[in-house]
Amino acid sequence: MPRLWSDTVDTHRQEVRYAIIETTASLVASGGVRSVTMSRIAEDVGIGRATLYKYFPDVESILQAWHEEHIDAHLGQLRELAHGEGSVDERLTAVLQAYALVRFQIAHQGHGADLTALFHQHGGVAGTEEHVREFLQRLMIEGVAAGFVRSDVSPGELATFCVFALSGAGSLPSKAAVSRLVMVVLEGLRGSDSS
Repeated sequence: MPRLWSDTVDTHRQEVRYAIIETTASLVASGGVRSVTMSRIAEDVGIGRATLYKYFPDVESILQAWHEEHIDAHLGQLRELAHGEGSVDERLTAVLQAYALVRFQIAHQGHGADLTALFHQHGGVAGTEEHVREFLQRLMIEGVAAGFVRSDVSPGELATFCVFALSGAGSLPSKAAVSRLVMVVLEGLRGSDSS
């Protein structure tokens, strides 16, 4: 197959896959997980059911792909902040604020308990938290060396503390409350041996 043709076919497949995923997410947002069928997805995307089944075997796998894409995007944003410009305290603050806001936004999107249970069932949340913990731990090590982060608790424990503390952002009523939570977490990281 000539390269131009191959690129065109690959682009088309990616566009169809994207349309399937986004349409499914939209249907779930408007009617809940239980209201979404493969027939409805195919109809709304404008493809046949046979074509849809070439991409995904069921609604659950489409939602899993949607979730993974969003998680990858969030992790990419957090990595950029962690490795970006600025001092360790600025980068750590930016990462914690962004992570807390992601947790807040996910909880307030209204996808419902069924979708949340699906993501927990497939380990997406636990895997994401592990990634966040890993690069937070690296930031903690850097923060200890710079005198910004307390040294009386291991960086791994501090990273775990942050992940668990900020998971509570999902139950907060506003973004202002999320910012206050981040400030409390930062104060805990500073401890008494850092300024």
